Amino acid sequence: MSSIIIYGSRYGTTRRYAEELAERTGIPVISYDEINDLSGYETIIHMGGLYAGGVMGLKNTMKALPKNTNFVIVTVGLSDVNDEKNIENIRMSIRRQLPGEIYDHARIFHLRGGIDYQKLNFAHRTMMTLLYNKAKKLPEENCRSQGDDRNI
Repeated sequence: MSSIIIYGSRYGTTRRYAEELAERTGIPVISYDEINDLSGYETIIHMGGLYAGGVMGLKNTMKALPKNTNFVIVTVGLSDVNDEKNIENIRMSIRRQLPGEIYDHARIFHLRGGIDYQKLNFAHRTMMTLLYNKAKKLPEENCRSQGDDRNI
């Protein structure tokens, strides 16, 4: 069975996940901006970082996606992947990016991303600062702690 892993990554976490999956499975891996022809693949795995309500690179993959292909989507983001509300929001976003028939047959998984503040561009750094300042003002009962991470 011919498969390929396609990834969309801005800061590197999704790329590292994709490369690790490729190493463990022997499936070739490429960036979404290197897509040419996907017609020879039975299974396409798209791994994309979550940015502004969308999965990075998914639009490019969709343009080249052959009919009757096994399609797997793996999202990578900062949201807690064990929180059902987060998963519901991510899936609603994916549903807006895909035709209904493709969404209904796709297998969707979610991985927790990482963040390196020094690599963030100005706009993302500003958004994270605003989010941090808002989170600091939340009452303690609106925050929950899991292990060493504080999830808001």
